Amino acid sequence: MYCVKCGVKLPDGAGACPLCNTPVLYDDGAAREARYSDRYPAEQRHGKFVLLALLTAVMAATGMICLILCLKTYGRASWSGYVLLGLALAWIVAILPAWFRRWHPFIFLSVDIAAICGFLVYVNGVTGGHWFLPFAFPVTLLLGAILLVIVALMRRVRRGRLRLTAVLIICVGLSCMLIELFEHITFGTQMFLWSLYCVSAFGAVGLFLLIASLIPPLRAFLERKFFI
Repeated sequence: MYCVKCGVKLPDGAGACPLCNTPVLYDDGAAREARYSDRYPAEQRHGKFVLLALLTAVMAATGMICLILCLKTYGRASWSGYVLLGLALAWIVAILPAWFRRWHPFIFLSVDIAAICGFLVYVNGVTGGHWFLPFAFPVTLLLGAILLVIVALMRRVRRGRLRLTAVLIICVGLSCMLIELFEHITFGTQMFLWSLYCVSAFGAVGLFLLIASLIPPLRAFLERKFFI
């Protein structure tokens, strides 16, 4: 835009000519060319879904090939059952949440725990074992409950996360003794063969974090280092 009196080029948004002080009158009807486009790029999501569909197809094809091979060779599913259910478990844990725009941890973690229990039930039934109900089931529920509690607390607690992390680490170490108790009840193994080492290791880390949470410089360094 130029001044109507002296012809000097005017800067954008000028109210008067800097040379002759002639007021600038804008024509509201004139089209003004924007400096930047007001159109936002569309979110590209089709590539993600194509990849997920491709992975799903590859996993399904792999499972079907193994099943057909076992039926042709042994006349029964044989080891292909492990492959099929293992692939299904991997799909539920790793690929299923990626299909959704928002990841709901409590829903998907509960589905993962149920899928793991289903896989272990199949393995226990095929092998003729007796370890699912007294050992695998409570251990899976215990670990799943710990994971759900960790996720819930980390999502809701904003302050004192380092101290919370220390307490959770100590609780994970103590849960190892409970797992060894289930192992002792189910398989008749000796108690405190390995759980004490886990309790000592996790307890030492948790105690260090508890002490660090009381020292402001060290607490700030650890929170910044580990994004706590």
